[in-house]
Amino acid sequence: MTASRAPRPRATLRIHFHAAERSEELYGQLLAVLDSISSRVEPLPADWSAYVDLTGALTYWGRDVEGLVAVLRLRLLALHGVQCSAGAGPTRSIAAMAADVTPPGAATVVRDDPYEVVAFLRTKPASALPGIGPRTARTLARYGITSVGDIADTQLPTLQRILGASAARLAHDRAHNIDERPVVPGAAPRTVSASHRFDRDELDTERHHRAVLGLVQDLGGRLRAGREIAHALTLTVTYADRSQTARTRALAEPTAHTPALAATARALLTGLGLQRARVRALALRAERLRPAEDTVHQLTLDDRDTRLRRIEAALDQAATRYGTGVAGAASAFPRAR
Repeated sequence: MTASRAPRPRATLRIHFHAAERSEELYGQLLAVLDSISSRVEPLPADWSAYVDLTGALTYWGRDVEGLVAVLRLRLLALHGVQCSAGAGPTRSIAAMAADVTPPGAATVVRDDPYEVVAFLRTKPASALPGIGPRTARTLARYGITSVGDIADTQLPTLQRILGASAARLAHDRAHNIDERPVVPGAAPRTVSASHRFDRDELDTERHHRAVLGLVQDLGGRLRAGREIAHALTLTVTYADRSQTARTRALAEPTAHTPALAATARALLTGLGLQRARVRALALRAERLRPAEDTVHQLTLDDRDTRLRRIEAALDQAATRYGTGVAGAASAFPRAR
């Protein structure tokens, strides 16, 4: 007779980096620390985090989850001075939920044990479950379903009548810790960024808009020079007290076209509502860059966009010959209202 071997405990880590100054170079260095522990690292640069599959690394390093996470946190702090918050669990969803309730400089570990998983899940509000947004949570609350435990106790057909088939299946599975999504290793998508620091803490929203649109022109020119397109923009505002707010928005289509970038950047800035804020600095980052030949441009019935692109190409040539900042496309910079 042969003895059956107990399955290895599953362990997925979601880790958030809390750095005072962010850069693409630093993010890559932090990922390298994670890669020194496990080869299965999935970067999430938009919010400075990553998933790490620790399942195989536990055996290799001869440590339990708590010990291995402690080693990671110590290396990040010792090598780069970066605090992190970490959540670990048997699935991606548990790891994400654990990370969300963990403050910087700490870790929350949910072991691959049915009782521990149930104890962690059932008391959480429904909105804590990945895939349940505020609107879905409000819909569930109208039926008295306010916690993850309530979702788990509700029959799937009932959930389907409330949420629809796909959303109900997702909520039902997550509430029962069913999540087969793997950690997908890969290099961090490339980004480019530009920043503007005001001479003094700036209250004037008109100056905020002009600064952001100047950053847009800078990024657009650099993207086109490198023959790249961006999928999203992230705007980071640094206030007088050095606190920061960051917002990310996907572009309607991947592009390096300045007017399209400007429209998204202005929407991000307007959405932050900085009318009474003392702003010290603004930074704009183009996310998830790809080669320009991958772009699919949506055709229009008028030639205005075509003319703008021709002007843009001429301005790029002028910038290459005479230096940046000598000219700009006024049509790309509508005044703030």
